[in-house]
Amino acid sequence: MPHDELNLIQGTLDLLVLQALEAEPRHGYAVAHWVHERTDGVLAVEDGALYTALHRMAKRGWLRSEWGLSENNRRAKYYSLTRKGHDRLAAERTAWTRYAEAVFKVIRP
Repeated sequence: MPHDELNLIQGTLDLLVLQALEAEPRHGYAVAHWVHERTDGVLAVEDGALYTALHRMAKRGWLRSEWGLSENNRRAKYYSLTRKGHDRLAAERTAWTRYAEAVFKVIRP
């Protein structure tokens, strides 16, 4: 892992994946790429953790999936948010905003 990338804090992966899928369906590689690009290369999502999270969130009813063709014309599973997934994203955003604001209160001079 490059020096300027950060490890994901426990529990952030769900929020990042849900956020990546809010606007449009994406396959796993596209989710990881979106997170990396959106964070200017600071966060990287490892494949194993990503696919475990996608399957877990699908089992919980937050995501639906269907097969399609990727940009490279390869078969890929595309994930999108369900209504339950949109609700979970809203709850995660609220919780993480409160968490981040509290941490900033502690670390700011």
